[in-house]
Amino acid sequence: DRSEEALKRLQGLSRHVAIQSNVALAGEEAEAVEPDCRPRLRLQRFAEGLQVQMVVVPMGGESQRAFTPGAGNSHLLESVAGRTVQAHRNLKEETARAAEAVAAVAMLEAGADCDYTWTFGDPLEALELLEQLQGISPELLTVEWPKGDPITVRPISAKQFQFSIRSAQNWFEVEATVQVDRDVMIKMQTLLDQIESANGRFIAIGKNQYIALTRQLRKQLQGLSMSGQPVRKGGALRIHPLAAITLEQWKDEVGRFKADAAFHDWVERFRAIESYQAAIPSTLQATLRPYQQDGFFWLARLAEWGAGGCLADDMGLGKTIEALALILHRAARGPTLVVAPTSVCANWVNETQRFAPTLHPIRFGIDDRGRREQVLENVGPFDLVICSYTLLQQEADAIKDVHFATIVLDEAQAIKNAATKRSSAAMGLVGDFRMISTGTPIENRLAELWNLFRFINSGLLGSEDRFRDRFVRPIEIDRDSSARATLKALVQPFILRRTKSQVLEDLPARTEVMRLVELTEDERALHESLRRRALERLEGVRDMDKGQAHIQVLAELMKLRRCCCNPRLVVPDCGLPGSKLEAFAELVDELLDNQHKALVFSQFVDHLSLLREHLDTKKIRYQYLDGSTPARTRQKRIDAFQNGQGDLFLISLKAGGLGLNLTAADYVIHMDPWWNPAVEDQA
Repeated sequence: DRSEEALKRLQGLSRHVAIQSNVALAGEEAEAVEPDCRPRLRLQRFAEGLQVQMVVVPMGGESQRAFTPGAGNSHLLESVAGRTVQAHRNLKEETARAAEAVAAVAMLEAGADCDYTWTFGDPLEALELLEQLQGISPELLTVEWPKGDPITVRPISAKQFQFSIRSAQNWFEVEATVQVDRDVMIKMQTLLDQIESANGRFIAIGKNQYIALTRQLRKQLQGLSMSGQPVRKGGALRIHPLAAITLEQWKDEVGRFKADAAFHDWVERFRAIESYQAAIPSTLQATLRPYQQDGFFWLARLAEWGAGGCLADDMGLGKTIEALALILHRAARGPTLVVAPTSVCANWVNETQRFAPTLHPIRFGIDDRGRREQVLENVGPFDLVICSYTLLQQEADAIKDVHFATIVLDEAQAIKNAATKRSSAAMGLVGDFRMISTGTPIENRLAELWNLFRFINSGLLGSEDRFRDRFVRPIEIDRDSSARATLKALVQPFILRRTKSQVLEDLPARTEVMRLVELTEDERALHESLRRRALERLEGVRDMDKGQAHIQVLAELMKLRRCCCNPRLVVPDCGLPGSKLEAFAELVDELLDNQHKALVFSQFVDHLSLLREHLDTKKIRYQYLDGSTPARTRQKRIDAFQNGQGDLFLISLKAGGLGLNLTAADYVIHMDPWWNPAVEDQA
């Protein structure tokens, strides 16, 4: 009796409060309902993120009573919409369905706890959760915002984009829109601006409204933004023609892709050039190795396309012969200009005469006998003007008036600094095809690459400030892999680099490079003075016996040879730095920039001493060995070099030409030729 009385009172009370119990609450006035076991996810703002709770509402949507799934009493009695209802909760089913819902949402599964509550303090994590909830069926999980102020995240795909491309002077302009939904459309430039400032792939498009890009789509849009420059009016993006081919990747992905005839013609031309293979000139007096043939074909394709190129092969792989093949291929179209360091100009003359005898090499400033302007006025097909960087700077106004078919900058790191007069002179050159040759396209800073590309493909990398903002800072400071990938995609078609290890099968057992070093005027004057004095002293050899005369002649020749090595070996206080030392310094810088090690031989110990002075000044690590080095010390230094302690090993030819096994080095530098070539071969 008392139980029945209690139930009646509870039923009356249920009109005002919800009642739960572990015993049945059945009564005549209570209507039994099927419990709702579906989980609900309730979200509300929490600082910059979200606070999330998963609940069940067994009495249905009109009920105010929510429970933790699988927790609490199983019997409920409540007044819902003016009627008393009761339900018997299925706690096991609630638990199972909640677990299923959690497993379907990665962000929930990663941070689930025992009471089904989550806190996402990071706004990006909160947006990630909202994106994941977009694809969840309401039957599996219902999302609610009890306090209102909901945040919407709408995933978008490439199919929602519409592209329009048209030619504009020497560029292509891209206009695009993205249709977020039936009522919302965004211009692509607005989207790109947001991407640059957004931290992540979620883009705000209004109050509490975001769109979610896939990581791949964001990467593609970033690449597009970095490849182009915004046009101030109209919201279009201006794309360099050499980068415009990347727009083709969007063609099959976007919902609508419209381009004018000029763009389609450009793409067709590019496709045709991809299969273009020029014939190796029959007048080239050399047999190109397979990788050198590839280099020639690559250069010829770029020239046909109207793009410049950077040949960045390892030292000793034959960049000069590849360039000469290309020059011969284009020689009939007009004159060629080669700009190189003074120390390399003579080598270009010799290589041209040896391998390309149908070309007419003109050493600018040397062969013209003061008639520089006249020489420039008369150059034509098959003429090859070879000019030093120093003369280029001095004669920039005259040289820029000549239209060359081909322009080659050798050792092009010489123009890496955009602020120099040398760089300015190079940028003023006029030619149909520009190429640069360098073993180190980037010596110290990424900004150097921008100036090299300004010469070969002006505008491709944008302005210097934009390049710094888009690439230098993100890559060098932030280590941004996406920016690095975009830059690589932009420049890779125009840089060809092969290392010795990559083309090992094509290389002979040993590759020899003869580096000719031209003396300065002061050095030539000193050498001539020594030669005249030697002749004066040798006037008396006729009175000597044959043996003494022979020794005297050799002594005078040796003095001249030593002067060629370095003037200070003969006249210590002459104050001349030595052209061969300067050439050695350039060579070492290039080797070390490319992580190579070298053995350096000289027959003169005092010559090695001058090299040591330079290396000490530059703080370059090295080992040293000559005839006076004790045997025990000798082996220690060999072991140290083999173990990575030193990038160079300076060795006197007699002391080190025999009995050494040094495998850590991949280059050998002979600073001065020896009378007996067999000794050099052994070294």
